[in-house]
Amino acid sequence: MRRREFIAGLGGAAAWPVLARAQSERVRRIGVLMPDFAADDADLRASFAAFFEALQQLGWIDGRNVQIQTRTASQASDFRRHAIDLVALAPEVIFANGAAALEPLLQATHTVPIVFATVTDPIGSGFIDSMAHPGGNITGFVQFEYTLSGKWLELLKEIAPSVTRTAVLRDPELRNGTGQFAIIQSVAPALGVEVTAINLRDATGDIERAVTAFAGSPNSGLIVAASALATANRELIIALAAKHKLPAVYYRRGFVASGGLISYGYDLLQQFRGAAGYVDRILKGERPSDLPVQAPNKYELVINLKTAKALGLAMPPSVLARADEVIE
Repeated sequence: MRRREFIAGLGGAAAWPVLARAQSERVRRIGVLMPDFAADDADLRASFAAFFEALQQLGWIDGRNVQIQTRTASQASDFRRHAIDLVALAPEVIFANGAAALEPLLQATHTVPIVFATVTDPIGSGFIDSMAHPGGNITGFVQFEYTLSGKWLELLKEIAPSVTRTAVLRDPELRNGTGQFAIIQSVAPALGVEVTAINLRDATGDIERAVTAFAGSPNSGLIVAASALATANRELIIALAAKHKLPAVYYRRGFVASGGLISYGYDLLQQFRGAAGYVDRILKGERPSDLPVQAPNKYELVINLKTAKALGLAMPPSVLARADEVIE
């Protein structure tokens, strides 16, 4: 799907459209800010569809009683520019997908309510005061707590016991990137694994060189920590893991659906449907500071058996029994 078609489906005109027919009800305004790779990510497309479907089920129909403006970006400067642009349109609530979208919005406004999804460590990042009482003009849904990161290394050792070296692909510019790595480091000694960070950058050549250099030694594996850069470079990372025969654990399902080995992480649909519910409550008069920030109540384990076979891995029955989805 081309990005232009995707954005057009979400509402992307330059200004709030004028309705062609008279309206008997007040038309509300919603802004959306998200990474521009969402159009190429099947899981994110499905999640945004779930967000808008949930709004419709709650009675908010785009073009009838609500108008939705969507902006996308890939660079920090573009996120800042679009955040300012959206705030200038005076929406009554803005939905932000990810920390890269959330941070510039918080810099652009202290009054427009913001609902976020797929953000890690909003407290440590200074976005909210607490989970129960976020404060300010913000609330939303975290993708996981840092302790989950240690589970990725435990899972890697369970499916590939010979692994003694693991590279963690992370975004060093994000606080959650260093936080996830710290948790993985803390559990590594007990598992007999040496952990190395590979810092994700915008240049794909840097990623390829770093992974190739790491894969030169035997008994190696990968963990892909949560970040927008990891998602944007999903196909490259999966291809490198396959090329170098590296068992890899990913933080969400989309990687496994695209050919990755295994993931353990949050349910995107749950995040986006929950965000739609919070948007509804804010439009009906509730304050974001009174809506607690929520963490997932369920994580999903997804396995790609075709990839396991290509890597020569026999998936342990104990792991298969716990799987929420098996792709063959």
